[in-house]
Amino acid sequence: MKKSMNFSGRIPLFLILYLLVSTLFAEKLLARSVPVTLQAIIPGTITDTGGQPLAGVHIQVVSTGVGTISELDGSFTVQAESNDTLVFSILGFKSLSVPIAGKTMVHVQLEEDVTQLGEVVLNAGYYSVSDKERTGNIATIKAKTMEKQPVGNPLAAVQGHLSGVNIVQSTGLPGGGFSVEVRGRNFLSGAADPLFIVDGVPFGSQSLGASRVSGRILGGNVSPLNAINPNDIESIEVLKDADATAIYGSRGANGVVLITTRKGRAGRTRFDAHLSTTLGKVSHFLDLMDTQQYLEVRREGISNDGFAELLEIPDFDFFWPDVKLWDNERQTDWQEELIGGTAYRHNAQLSVSGGNDQTQFLVSGSYQKETTVFPGNSRYQRANLHSNVDHRSGNGRFKINLSTSFAHEDNQMPTVDFTAKAYTLEPNAPALYDGEGNINWENNSWDNPIASLEEDYAAISNTLVSNALVSYTILPNLDLSSRLGISSYRLDSYRAMPSSARNPGLGVTPQNYSNLTTNASKRNTWIVEPQLNWHKDWNKFALDLLVGTTFQQETSEQLVQRGLGFPNNALIRNLSAAESLQIIADSDSDYKYNAIFGRANLKLLDRYILNVTGRRDGSSRFGPGKQFGNFSAIGLAWIFSEEALFGKRSALSFGKFRASLGTTGSDNIGDYRFLETYGVSGNNYDGTTILEPTGIFNPRFGWEENNKFEVALELGFFKDRLRLNPSWYRNRSSNQLSGIPLAATTGFSQLTGNFDAIVENTGFELDLSSANIRGGKFRWSTTLNLTVPKNKLVAFDGLETSTFANRYVIGQPLTIVLLYHALGVDPETGAYTFEDYNGDGDISSTEDRQWIEDLAPELYGGLGNTLVLGNLTLDVFFQFKKQMAYNTLRFAATPGYKGNTPAELYDRWQAAGDMAPFQRASGGLSGGEDLGARQQESNAAISDASFVRLRNISLNYKFPSPDEGLDINVYLQGQNLWTITDYNGPDPEQPSSTRLPPLRQISLGLQVSF
Repeated sequence: MKKSMNFSGRIPLFLILYLLVSTLFAEKLLARSVPVTLQAIIPGTITDTGGQPLAGVHIQVVSTGVGTISELDGSFTVQAESNDTLVFSILGFKSLSVPIAGKTMVHVQLEEDVTQLGEVVLNAGYYSVSDKERTGNIATIKAKTMEKQPVGNPLAAVQGHLSGVNIVQSTGLPGGGFSVEVRGRNFLSGAADPLFIVDGVPFGSQSLGASRVSGRILGGNVSPLNAINPNDIESIEVLKDADATAIYGSRGANGVVLITTRKGRAGRTRFDAHLSTTLGKVSHFLDLMDTQQYLEVRREGISNDGFAELLEIPDFDFFWPDVKLWDNERQTDWQEELIGGTAYRHNAQLSVSGGNDQTQFLVSGSYQKETTVFPGNSRYQRANLHSNVDHRSGNGRFKINLSTSFAHEDNQMPTVDFTAKAYTLEPNAPALYDGEGNINWENNSWDNPIASLEEDYAAISNTLVSNALVSYTILPNLDLSSRLGISSYRLDSYRAMPSSARNPGLGVTPQNYSNLTTNASKRNTWIVEPQLNWHKDWNKFALDLLVGTTFQQETSEQLVQRGLGFPNNALIRNLSAAESLQIIADSDSDYKYNAIFGRANLKLLDRYILNVTGRRDGSSRFGPGKQFGNFSAIGLAWIFSEEALFGKRSALSFGKFRASLGTTGSDNIGDYRFLETYGVSGNNYDGTTILEPTGIFNPRFGWEENNKFEVALELGFFKDRLRLNPSWYRNRSSNQLSGIPLAATTGFSQLTGNFDAIVENTGFELDLSSANIRGGKFRWSTTLNLTVPKNKLVAFDGLETSTFANRYVIGQPLTIVLLYHALGVDPETGAYTFEDYNGDGDISSTEDRQWIEDLAPELYGGLGNTLVLGNLTLDVFFQFKKQMAYNTLRFAATPGYKGNTPAELYDRWQAAGDMAPFQRASGGLSGGEDLGARQQESNAAISDASFVRLRNISLNYKFPSPDEGLDINVYLQGQNLWTITDYNGPDPEQPSSTRLPPLRQISLGLQVSF
């Protein structure tokens, strides 16, 4: 493993560059002087039609071009002649020209203008485009929406808000991950993560966690995105179609997520303080058997297995302690005990910002501490530091933006998720602690779950993202710019398992059991992207040309070690004290990427738009002759509302038809897969470390391709008070990169190569927004997004004879599961029955699992309403999804086994002729075929998991300002407050029975600005 990396020298070089450039423009500021000829200082205030002050309004003096920005209370001062004119402008309001006419104070009122689509600028990555003129599909969520949600990960704030973007939270624990799919799953390999870009720098969202360390608590998914403070984000844009993503080439096949952090604003220096406290609880408990029900079914199951007589023999009591040794009258709600606590999240943030027309700055720092609903003292802590400096020269030709974000995370959790135990622990199990407060082992008759608190899981991570964007206007229409960025992510985690956490009856000691597993991982990326942009605007014709190149390198390392046997448990965190040391994994990789890209955008008569993008990628993940790939797209837009047919009195205020067609790709297969590789697994032969072959040389596989097509309408009615944007898309992915199964005699399980298979994703998306009421003090607006996706395996040569035959079916989605077809309980035998598809009289796991269920959502979306009455604002957002998911039968289908089960299993078959939904009880002692296990893999274990959830509600009150420049807001927010569903399981969004579901949260916060 490499212990030093080229990247390490770039951080100090980048910081030196940062300081030098900062000094450079600081000197320019000191040296700059502007001749002042204005004669008077004119103060004033700006409000909307409801009397609310407007901040950030740009005020410009017509005669000199000098300007200023209004403060948070709407106040401003400007130097002007008494006969001059002031122009007031801000996005979303009509511009207004006001003659001073000798006034000593100016009060203006701006009228809202929802038709200014041309001024709504979207981040498209390498360029910006107005919402009115975009030819691609770019979904966006702004800070004003995200800041109304009490969440710690930015992906949680996006859930349900964007069409075509399906986000699922994997656990309710802090530090856990999310799964993200943009317009479905495209590839057989299962890689669906989009490309994340933070302030222009690629950000690796893949977890560097090790399953042996965090697998039992976070599923091994330690999300790097937890490092990003949602309150530091200005906007998130998701690029979806070919026109928007093809310029990212091989990295854009699964979509692109652009995260833009906050910047400073011109105006006097402002201090912003933000404090909040959040309480979280599990929103739903399962209905489980009580003690009497459980013991009745348990005894019945043991008797049905033929062991009733042994129940009366004390020598066998140890075999069924729940029935014979434990208190049969004891009743404990283990869901309340193990996952029924209250989680707390405390947030504090302070920022300072300001500047003038040339230079703006922002510096913010925040601290977050979060606990869990588990017993014990588990907690997650995060500290963030964010800065942004924006500067332009006096003549506006030179511009520079410097952005840096740093995060430190410290996560200390138990080593296991208590959720599974909360659902399955016997209701009459002993108390967790004895009378003296010690762990209660009840005469060594059970494994006390609270002993897991003796074990430790800790993860400490440091994340740095830094970016510099420098541009210079060479000629009036020609700009040269370059982006230089770095990102660094380091994760150090461990799992300590002392012997004191195990039942004393097992006889384990620190010397023969205590162990420590550590994971030291890091990922570093640097990127340089120079580009040249030329723009020319003629009378009826405009042309934008962009050409650039990308140089990127990403290196990663991981070392996983396990120490076994310690002199005592006090030394368990010191690997050097271990009796034996095993290297579980020791790997490093180096990924290099180079590309050239270009864009041509033509606009005719402000209504006909053609956008052409292209990219040629080079990747180190492919062999000689296969390293380069070409990707391109074309987008068209026709703003037909500009035609003479639609006059000013038309109900249609805006209408646009757009379409796009193009190709993106993917090299998301990991590094060195085309080479013949060897690895050290930690195994040995007669004391000698073994070097094992891990990969076969195959230089012939190439790029995956994703051909995308989309058509869409964008409609605005009644001066855009109603906006309606329907779109239809079709993505076809081919040349699938996956593991080709090999015969066992080769010594390898698979060979990486291209399959001649086609995966198709089609779908309909709808985005709607309306301004329902726009009175003076009362406003009501609504947003709706809807996605109806469909995934299908169109073709797969040789599927029937491949090992994928039991996973995929041509014509069906990739997300299907093949199941037994449950026919119910035989009323004579009391056993589960299943359809014999091949008619051979035997239910086999391969040929009789023909029932198909799709676990992907049939539709999903969100509905939001915002109501404003004076200083009071209420936001209500519902998320909805129609889907199927595994129910409680997935983890318990046979009544009578040791361990609690859902109460519905009490309705079991007991005698011949009974018509019951569940088979006869069994203690799991009879042997033979386990029909309960087959029921768990049948269609009976899947049911409707559709839901409508009150995802977020926010009530905000802005206090009338008692002092100029002082702004005070207090708010109450809720997350996951209410769910309407018929789903029989823990949570319809995350149906796992072993992971803590997303929590119901309530947050109280205060924001003060001055």
